[in-house]
Amino acid sequence: MNRIKEEIKLQGETITSVAKKMGIKRESLSRMIESPSTPTLEKLSNVLNVPIWRFFATKQDVIGDGAGEQSIVCPKCGEVIKVTTKIKK
Repeated sequence: MNRIKEEIKLQGETITSVAKKMGIKRESLSRMIESPSTPTLEKLSNVLNVPIWRFFATKQDVIGDGAGEQSIVCPKCGEVIKVTTKIKK
């Protein structure tokens, strides 16, 4: 389960507005959201200006200092998963 729809709403957007920014139809984006590929996640991340991990975890789920290596807690099994972030320049 991903949080893409929730993140779209949190950013003040709609599926229709995001699809328009991506140059695709709303129906296509709706299907892509259900089982997103890595390129789809990257495009959504760029359009919404959020890191990809936000599609799978809330800020409260993330453990760390916000830079470098962090961890998220799997909402299904509770296992801690290490995540490394890089800032693009």
